[in-house]
Amino acid sequence: MSLFHRHLSLAAILLTFLFVDNASAQSNWDQFRGPQGNGHIDAPDLPERWSEQKNVVWKTFIHDRGWSSPVIWGNQIWLTTATLDGKKLYAVCLDKTSGKIIHDKQLFEVENPQRIAADNSYATPTSAIDAQHVYVHYGTYGTACLNRKTAEVVWTRRDLKCDHEDGAGPASSPMLFGDLFIVNVDGRDVQYVIALDKETGQTEWKTERSADFSEVPVHKRKAYSMPSLVEHDGQLQLVSNGAMGCYAYNPETGKELWKIRHHGFSNAPRPVAGHGLLYTTVDRDNPELWAIRLGGQGDVTASHIVWKNVAAMPPRCSPLLVDNLLYLINRLGIITCLDAKSGQQVWKARLPGAYSASPIYANGRIYVFNEDATSYILQPGREFKITHENKLTEDILVATPAVAEKAFFIRTEKHLYRIENGDIGSK
Repeated sequence: MSLFHRHLSLAAILLTFLFVDNASAQSNWDQFRGPQGNGHIDAPDLPERWSEQKNVVWKTFIHDRGWSSPVIWGNQIWLTTATLDGKKLYAVCLDKTSGKIIHDKQLFEVENPQRIAADNSYATPTSAIDAQHVYVHYGTYGTACLNRKTAEVVWTRRDLKCDHEDGAGPASSPMLFGDLFIVNVDGRDVQYVIALDKETGQTEWKTERSADFSEVPVHKRKAYSMPSLVEHDGQLQLVSNGAMGCYAYNPETGKELWKIRHHGFSNAPRPVAGHGLLYTTVDRDNPELWAIRLGGQGDVTASHIVWKNVAAMPPRCSPLLVDNLLYLINRLGIITCLDAKSGQQVWKARLPGAYSASPIYANGRIYVFNEDATSYILQPGREFKITHENKLTEDILVATPAVAEKAFFIRTEKHLYRIENGDIGSK
């Protein structure tokens, strides 16, 4: 693509980013955490009550195992799954209206996959989707672009490899930016961010992490987060949290704009931004939330860290920013509300269960989901208030749900549910 056309494309993306079309946002859930990548969705008619017997439009069995979230475009839902031994990797497409499986395609065969943690899967990264294609990613084991309607393979890459350590496994999800497919590749051996031409799969740019890993133990060089697109002073920045640092890049070229040094690794939550700040979780074993002032150039560690919170921060669930408040839920169900500007604690409470799925905000409500497939609806604000509690089957729920129009699409270990008011077509 010519530089002229790239600038036109960037301008169009910036306008879209600043003025999200609500109709599109309601219909499509195109990446992990939805149209804006932050868990927000314009969906005023979502249900408040559901169970196995109530407001289940359909429930479809999904074979094998995967923790990837569903992505939705039009009347299609796509997700990935893999055999328990990791030797066969699949992409599955369902009809949004009926729940019927339209495509079930094996994409890759892996001869000797590394062992993964018991609570991970070989199909954990969430796909990305647009009007023409769906882009599936299995970390080091393969990446593919499929025609969304026919499921025919457009291109594949099997060279975006990294060593995530025996017993860990891949988890970083990709995103789309204009004509680019972008993904973090942070392993024990290599650490970089790469952008591919989404039509051809050819590399457009690749930027190595600039952290000095020479004296860092190999197990502390990996990370599992995904990039986020943020706007600052009319410019878009690609922010990406890796081991030992959080970075901002020019999304067109991959040029590093600024970085913050930290000492964390195996970071998983996706960063969010607001109030001129970037909120990102540092470290897995002792998670901290850092608020970083956007802007600056080069190494801004000494000047741009505005505040930190080190108490009961999440190692898996991404932060949720609603107005002036940040909501964070850790693995043990401790949910903390912070003032987004100062970092001061507003309240702290505990919800039952363990938590991996990230929260969703819609129509003035916060939806959180634990691993026992129990969900809690919270009223956002300066007091902790649960308005509803809902329970599905005993299946494990790890994947963050998707939303389209009036429905939740909730993936458990064995099934995908469409949850919507009215029991329409329940079965």
